[in-house]
Amino acid sequence: MKGTNLGELEELIMLTVALLHDEAYGVAIMKEIKKRCNRISISTVHAALSRLQEKGFVTSRYGGESTERGGRRKHLFKVTTSGQKALEEVKSQRNNLWDDIPSVAFNTQ
Repeated sequence: MKGTNLGELEELIMLTVALLHDEAYGVAIMKEIKKRCNRISISTVHAALSRLQEKGFVTSRYGGESTERGGRRKHLFKVTTSGQKALEEVKSQRNNLWDDIPSVAFNTQ
């Protein structure tokens, strides 16, 4: 397994995979991220999914109906148990940082 650090983009993609559940495939992931956040290309999504698979944070399978007549089946992704643990750890780290920021830190006056 490659490094276990989880980058911001990887975190965003894994959360989207979990959100989409049984419909988590490249184009659907890209559309959901575009809807909620910002622009992202399909090649960026695929590269991140490949890294996440190498790290053991997601698994994939082919299934479901193709998106067009005569097209290929969808490449569906799912968050693994170790991926879930990595997401929970990142969430805990972020929450701890937010909780420890003094209330005066954001006062600009």
